Amino acid sequence: MTEFRVRSADERREDILLRASGMGIDETFIATLVDTFYMRVRAHPVLGPVFGAAITDWDPHLARMKDFWSSVALNSGRYSGRPVPAHMKHTHIRNWHFNIWLALFHQTLIDTAKTPDAVVYFMERAERIGHSMQLALFDDAVFDPPLSRD
Repeated sequence: MTEFRVRSADERREDILLRASGMGIDETFIATLVDTFYMRVRAHPVLGPVFGAAITDWDPHLARMKDFWSSVALNSGRYSGRPVPAHMKHTHIRNWHFNIWLALFHQTLIDTAKTPDAVVYFMERAERIGHSMQLALFDDAVFDPPLSRD
């Protein structure tokens, strides 16, 4: 019979960090990912104007996104924001922007991640977050097939 063991939050976080480390995911990688991705977002012909209309000071946004992805990927607990209300006020965001965002995020991961497993790890989370955001923001949410499955 399999023994059930309750782990503490610290033990669970340690397991997550160990698994992430094996895929090349750490705070340095997250900083590189966020900086590279948002550099590409700003230069993108569709996403650039969308984000440019919403963000006037990029440094705090980048720091917040590093905290967000650290919390998502490493269970760091550094992010405590409320992303749905933050995005609801930007009425220029359209449902289909999320598919472009996910595709650009996927390509950035392919270009920056140390392992294919890191790409899958982040994309599973990004797709889940993107879909949740779409469901919260739009009545007509439509999802493209997942990008993380090769």
